[in-house]
Amino acid sequence: MNELIEVLALLLLVPAFCIAALFLGLLFRGIDRKLAAKMQARVGPPIRQPFIDLKKLLMKENIVPETAVGWVFNSMPAIALAASLLLIMYIPFGGMLPLLEGYGDLILVLYLLMIPALALAIGGFSSGSPYANVGAQREMVLMMSYEFALSIVIVSIAWLVSVSGIALNPFLLSTLAVVPVWSLVSGIGAIGLLLLLLALMLVMPASLGRIPADIAEAKTEIADGILTEYSGRNLALFYLAQDVRTIAFSALVVALFLPWNLSQLTALTGNFALLGNLAFFLVKIFIVMFFGSVFVHIAVARFKVNQAAKAYWGPIMLIALAGMALVMWGAG
Repeated sequence: MNELIEVLALLLLVPAFCIAALFLGLLFRGIDRKLAAKMQARVGPPIRQPFIDLKKLLMKENIVPETAVGWVFNSMPAIALAASLLLIMYIPFGGMLPLLEGYGDLILVLYLLMIPALALAIGGFSSGSPYANVGAQREMVLMMSYEFALSIVIVSIAWLVSVSGIALNPFLLSTLAVVPVWSLVSGIGAIGLLLLLLALMLVMPASLGRIPADIAEAKTEIADGILTEYSGRNLALFYLAQDVRTIAFSALVVALFLPWNLSQLTALTGNFALLGNLAFFLVKIFIVMFFGSVFVHIAVARFKVNQAAKAYWGPIMLIALAGMALVMWGAG
């Protein structure tokens, strides 16, 4: 009976959680664009602009090129959005346990982070456009460049928890909410965690396809690249997938390195604690998004594809490896 109640509760919570993730993704995109405009001394669009753009795209015709592989071309946007929403279900949100707690782990999160980018590349290849083909090739090169550094960060955190002797699953994000990684290392290990955090923040623009790593779209070079042939509903789904993935990646950074709740730091209890934890969580997501997306977007020009590959296979991977080595040195 209890299992049936849990399943029914999950069936009710998943749609609500998806709607909340979509709303937050669009809202944070609006805030992102507004902050970027202010930092460039522009007025910028209103914060509600992403909602307006989504409405317009959903009303427009969904055009499929004659040269495209139709079923692949149309299915990739839905797969990208579904994977992004599924990713949210495995990450602690607002002081709550993940909805799919116990049904996955950090390794699964790595795969789910990869699927939207892979769907984007496959969609580009299937469109038949030379611009999209170039963009898809760039996306694949970028994925192969940053995935190793991202894997090092995730595996290092899981290893640290596993050797700490905690009687909890080291590959569950909920474990890190109970036992923050900072409490498991000495001084030299804390420096290692800072390097891992830096590496993860540097991976963030590439994982999300944001400047300086938006080489797969590159409007001034390949006319939107992968998305050249997409329009209407399909383009809206890709935009939503990117927005949700931004929230998911920011929430992942928070879960790994900033898991504390407001109720742990103050005397809040009951409903006030729930609201305070949610507000505090959204503030942390905003801070991560600002430094990992908005600030970098304004401060750095776009990489060339060879520059991006060299950056992620060179200094950024070395930062991640140095962080892993120092964490192993300072564990316990």
